[in-house]
Amino acid sequence: MANSPFIKDVPAARAMQAWRAARDAAGCPARLPAVLVPVADAAGLVTAGPVWATRSSPPFDAAGMDGIAVRAADTLGATETTPVRLAADAYDVVDTGDPMPAGRDAVVMREHVHYAGLAAELRAAVPPYQHVRSIGEDVSAGELLLPAGHRLRAADIAAAAAAGAIELLVRRRPVVTILPTGDEVRPIGSQPGPGEILDTNSVMLATQAREAGCDARCLPVEPDSPDRIASVVKAAVADCDLLIIVAGSSAGRDDYTARVVAELGILAVHGVAVRPGHPVVLGTVGQTPVLGAPGYPVSAALTFDIFAEPLLAELAGAPPRTRPRVSARLARKLASPLGMDDWVRVRLGVVAGTTVASPLPRGAGVLTSLVRADGLLVVPAGQEGHHAGEHVEVELLRGIDEIAHTIVAIGSHDLVLDLAASALRADDPIVTLASSNVGSLGGLVALRDGLCHLAGSHLLDPASGEYTLPYVDRVLAGTEVSVVRLVHRDQGLIVAPGNPLGLAGIADLARPGVRYVNRQRGAGTRVLLDYELGRLGISPDAVSGYAREEPTHLAVAAAIAAGRCDAGLGILAAARAFGLDFVPVTQEPYDLVVAASAMDSPLLAPFWSLLRSDQFQAAVTALGGYSTKEMGRRIR
Repeated sequence: MANSPFIKDVPAARAMQAWRAARDAAGCPARLPAVLVPVADAAGLVTAGPVWATRSSPPFDAAGMDGIAVRAADTLGATETTPVRLAADAYDVVDTGDPMPAGRDAVVMREHVHYAGLAAELRAAVPPYQHVRSIGEDVSAGELLLPAGHRLRAADIAAAAAAGAIELLVRRRPVVTILPTGDEVRPIGSQPGPGEILDTNSVMLATQAREAGCDARCLPVEPDSPDRIASVVKAAVADCDLLIIVAGSSAGRDDYTARVVAELGILAVHGVAVRPGHPVVLGTVGQTPVLGAPGYPVSAALTFDIFAEPLLAELAGAPPRTRPRVSARLARKLASPLGMDDWVRVRLGVVAGTTVASPLPRGAGVLTSLVRADGLLVVPAGQEGHHAGEHVEVELLRGIDEIAHTIVAIGSHDLVLDLAASALRADDPIVTLASSNVGSLGGLVALRDGLCHLAGSHLLDPASGEYTLPYVDRVLAGTEVSVVRLVHRDQGLIVAPGNPLGLAGIADLARPGVRYVNRQRGAGTRVLLDYELGRLGISPDAVSGYAREEPTHLAVAAAIAAGRCDAGLGILAAARAFGLDFVPVTQEPYDLVVAASAMDSPLLAPFWSLLRSDQFQAAVTALGGYSTKEMGRRIR
């Protein structure tokens, strides 16, 4: 079979059905084998049959409090004014959990007993079985304690032990084997050369498997050789319940996963209508399911969530894991392709009592989107996306209490906000500063629409020469806000080390052969560039690369460091981060525009305190190109 093109874009639900049919045809086990394990070792496993109580819990009538055991009838008539005295042989001292003495049917709490010599004086009557735990109150012998298909938790283990269990019949823990492939892939710990990448997918998928209750093992990286991959696959399927082949699942020159699966077993699906994660391979080899995961990390992680985890739950006879969901307002417009379920990772926060979702960068290789995600938003295949402010349903990846302690910042990118996010979390692990970089103008619009707590802005008004305030008056007219100075920062041309083209300023961007990388529309840096070009009488069309856009200063610096471009307007700190040179253009203020309702809120109090910190200001200065002399000053 030649390297396969995608068979078709199969919807995820139909892909799972086709994979299940292939597993049935290959004789793959529908369930994992049942094994007996000691009750103390069964946590996280799934019961293979019902668990019946073999003893009652408690196994006898037991005292529910420290005090004295009495006959309830002997306390009749006891009041504050007419107490009843019980002789020493009419009661027994008991502690919580003690068996009830014969002939006693109630317990009086120790603090309600008054003694007159050896006699116990009671000043209130007690009903029968007060503070008595009856035999079998928790569970009775012969009662169903746990059903089949139940994933065992700490409380289940304790209850089973109390009900007499020594061993439990459970499904064996699934074994997941991960096979990384690719000539360019190198093991973690090695030093990758040009064009080589580290095998981060294996450790990520293995961790996902362990979090799903599996044993996971990673095989060495195999080069792009169909014969070698086939040989390893044949050996691996004999010892696992699911084989995940990483990379090689697409239709490129060196993509062999679909071909190997088709030649060794059954190829059920090649290509699913899911983004990211489109080039998925589903099939079987021998009697083992095989999943071909894309090589991009976001795609690989999503592939595990959509396909591997439900399969593993099915093998264990347990329901698939579900996460809590919340309704949230979308912080910015989100476009999605028709014909594919679009899985979008988002950051979450609560603004004025409403949960707000800010989409993270979408690339299948953007590993940091996995790190920063608080939730997952699925845009169905028949929908082109959502407008800013729309209500959407989000699956939570982080606790709702943590989300409630998230400061939502939308607007211009600046490294100081990244530094602040780290410092806040170090001081208090529950406090999060989540930045979404959409440009200064986009941040002001989001603040106007109630979608963030604060917006970073460094917009220059060409008419007045002022920063930020004229835009606040126009965009946020009628909205109560405050403006706080964060820093002054150096803006200039980021260039290759040594400035090989000898660029001296904005005018040189129009020179032939100079490749420029721009910021997105609405970014303050883009506005500054347009202002300088206009002042010099240079048309944007004269700048090669004017239409090439990146969303952050660091992304601009990365493009120049990679040699894709020669120059980009950005901040000195970004140039330093990549070891690049810098040609100063101007020093500008960077401000925070803050919703009036949030300015004095407890949520932002740690942030304002941080800005007053000498230690934090010193850390900002050390980044290079920043002045903190006005940090935290309220300018409106």
